[in-house]
Amino acid sequence: GTCTGYPNAERLLRGDVRTLAAFCQVAQPVHVPALREIEKQFATEFDYRQEARNMARVRVNLMAAGLAGPGQKSIVPRPYMEYTTKRVLVMEELVGPKLQVALQRDVEYHAKRANFDSVHDFLMAQKAEEERQWEKGVKVQGPSTQQYETLIALENGQRQVTNAWNRVYNMTVGLVSGSPRPYLAKRDVVPLNHAQLVDDLIEIHGHEVLVDGFFNGDCHPGNILLCWDDIHDKAQLGLIDYGQVKSLTKEQRHCFAKFMIALDENDEAQVVQCLTEMGYQSQKMDPQVMNLYAKVAFDNDSREITGGQHIQLFMEQIQEQDPVISLPTDFVMVSRCTLLLRGLAHALKQSRTIAKAWRPIAERVLKEDI
Repeated sequence: GTCTGYPNAERLLRGDVRTLAAFCQVAQPVHVPALREIEKQFATEFDYRQEARNMARVRVNLMAAGLAGPGQKSIVPRPYMEYTTKRVLVMEELVGPKLQVALQRDVEYHAKRANFDSVHDFLMAQKAEEERQWEKGVKVQGPSTQQYETLIALENGQRQVTNAWNRVYNMTVGLVSGSPRPYLAKRDVVPLNHAQLVDDLIEIHGHEVLVDGFFNGDCHPGNILLCWDDIHDKAQLGLIDYGQVKSLTKEQRHCFAKFMIALDENDEAQVVQCLTEMGYQSQKMDPQVMNLYAKVAFDNDSREITGGQHIQLFMEQIQEQDPVISLPTDFVMVSRCTLLLRGLAHALKQSRTIAKAWRPIAERVLKEDI
C-alpha cells in the first residue's frame, strides 16, 4: 500500500495552529502549550520517512510483546524504507475495512436482529432507553466478552448448518440446475465482539505508553482496520498511521505508572503529587479540582463524573474554580490517546476506566523496573 502527502498541507496546518494559538493567547492562554505540543506532533505527519520509522519501531515492540503478528490481537504493516520518500510512504498492504465501516455493518446486523426497519430507528431507541435508565440511576453497559462469544458461537453454528445444506444442494440439485448456492464465510456472518475489541485496543496502547514509552497518539477508528487472519480464522486489528507518535522517558513512564495506580485507588494525595510532577500547575493547586482534571483527562469521563456535560465544557467549568497556569505538556498526547479509546468504548456501550485497565501493566513496569 502507499500513502501520498499533499504539498501545501504542512503550511496550511501551521497557519491554522498559529491562528488558534494567537486566539488562545488572549482568550485562554492555558491551552497554548498544549496547542504547541499538538503542532509538534502533527508536524511529523508531513515526513513519511519518519512515519515509516515510527511504524517499524512500534511493529517490533508489539510483536516482541506478543500483541501483534500472526495469530495475535493486532497486525502492524511492515514499511518499505527503500521505497519511502518524504511525501510517499510504501508499506505492506493490510486487507480489511476501516473499523468504523465494519462497526456500521455490525450495527446493521444488530438492528435487523432486534427487528428494526432502519439503523437510525435502532440507534434512537437505544439512546431513549439509555436516557430512561439514566433517570433511574442505572448505567447502560453492553454485553460482556463472554456474552458476545456465546452469540458468535450461535451465529457461527447456524452458518455451518446453512453451508452443510448448501453443500448437499450443490452436489445434487445445483449440479443439474447449474445454479449452486454460495457458502457463507465466517467473517461475513458473525458479529464483532465489541467488549473484546475495546479491551484489546486499551491493552495494546497501555503497553505502548507504559512499557515501550513509544505510542500512537492518534488511535481513532479511522486509523484501525478490521483484518482477517485466514490461518487462525479470526479477526485482527490492523493498526496504521504512525504520524503522531510520542516518546516518553523511563522517568516519565514510571511517574505515569504511579499516577495510574493512584487514580485506580482514588488516592487523591498521590494523584496530586504525580500530577504536579508531570507538570500541572494552577493558581490554587486545589486538590479537588486537580483530581477531577486527572480523572477526566486520563481515566474516566462517564456521566457520573461529568453530569452528562461535554468534556470541554466540564473542564472549563472546573478550571474556573482554580485557573490553570500550565498543563502537563509531555502527557498531552497520552490524554488524547485515552480520550480516543474511551470515545470508542462509549460509542459501543463498553465504557472502561483506563486506570483500572492499565493498572496491571503499571504495576509490572514498576515492579520489574522496565
